[in-house]
Amino acid sequence: MRFRKTERLCSRKLIEELFGNGNSFFCFPLRTVWIVTDQVMPFPAQMTTTVSSRHFKKAVTRNLIKRRIREAYRKKKEIIYTPLSEKGIKLALIIQYVDREVRDYATIEKAVQDSLGKLSATIRRLT
Repeated sequence: MRFRKTERLCSRKLIEELFGNGNSFFCFPLRTVWIVTDQVMPFPAQMTTTVSSRHFKKAVTRNLIKRRIREAYRKKKEIIYTPLSEKGIKLALIIQYVDREVRDYATIEKAVQDSLGKLSATIRRLT
């Protein structure tokens, strides 16, 4: 399964709304901020990642972490796509990397899987 361009969250307005009014939870080393949206989207969810330039000065390192997060999300996104499709809900989410050191892919993949599992359980509890 691919991670298409239309699955990427690019709307500045929606990102500001996420940080202002979004729900969040923490699965080390990731913080996930999400919000249910009524915008028309071709996919059930749109996602973007952020890595602090304060902790990682070099863009190469930030991009490495973002690639790892996106790849893990691409592999595990069915965890949230199934309940979102069942309920007819659209979701926007940001996955923030909050650790101060670079973790290996396996650690990031496990954290993404845990985050999506927690988000899936929350989605199933929604009306």
